[in-house]
Amino acid sequence: MLLTIDVGNTHTVLGLFEGEEVIEHWRINTDPRRTADEIAVVLQGLVQQSPLLAETDISGIALCSTVPSVLHEMREMCRRYYGDVPAVIVEPGVKTGVPVRMDNPKEVGADRIVNALAAVHTHGGPAIVVDFGTATTFDAVSAKGEYVGGAIAPGIEISIDALSSRGAQLHKIELVRPRSVIAKNTVEALQSGIIFGFAGQVDGIVERMSEELVDEPDEVTVIATGGLAPLVLEESRSIDVFEPWLTLIGLRLIYQRNTP
Repeated sequence: MLLTIDVGNTHTVLGLFEGEEVIEHWRINTDPRRTADEIAVVLQGLVQQSPLLAETDISGIALCSTVPSVLHEMREMCRRYYGDVPAVIVEPGVKTGVPVRMDNPKEVGADRIVNALAAVHTHGGPAIVVDFGTATTFDAVSAKGEYVGGAIAPGIEISIDALSSRGAQLHKIELVRPRSVIAKNTVEALQSGIIFGFAGQVDGIVERMSEELVDEPDEVTVIATGGLAPLVLEESRSIDVFEPWLTLIGLRLIYQRNTP
């Protein structure tokens, strides 16, 4: 089985593939202080708790990371605990099959390239990937499968943290849909601003991107992914499909391109 690891700034998502199917998955906090040994303990604990597999089932590893310190420890963990298992880390020199049309291709996060590859594989191009993570990222992919560029906005949780820390009477809230856009209390007012506000942001940026990407904006497939995507799916008018394992799918594809 192939173990895929997507290390984000806030959460790390792990998934196990049997063929093309994700048969097990986990989401844990990304802790830059965690050592390679600690990562191995967490990983092996998750595997041992799963009724679907045993540790020896892992036959390959593919990972990407937006956190350099964690990437270093992940690399060490693979070397020490899975030294006999082929491992592919998405970094310069790894075959992705995605041409990057940016001023400086090295600036683009590995996860965004992985998402672009998975988007074209699953739904074809042109496409826009909206990834709801620590930041909300928008990535445009051409009909030829090229990474054209994108946009980065503050994520949902970052915005809530900023409101609660800078507003004397504003506190962290449960993120659920309020009864109406016009709220009757402070909690629902915050929920309305966050959920409907982010849905409007997504629709606005996607509309502008689509107009720049192709002559016929209706041809663009808009794919949402990320742990916070379900919060705005029903409120957004532009999202066509939700792929929760988009990054993991991309990691599987890159693993296949870089191993016999």
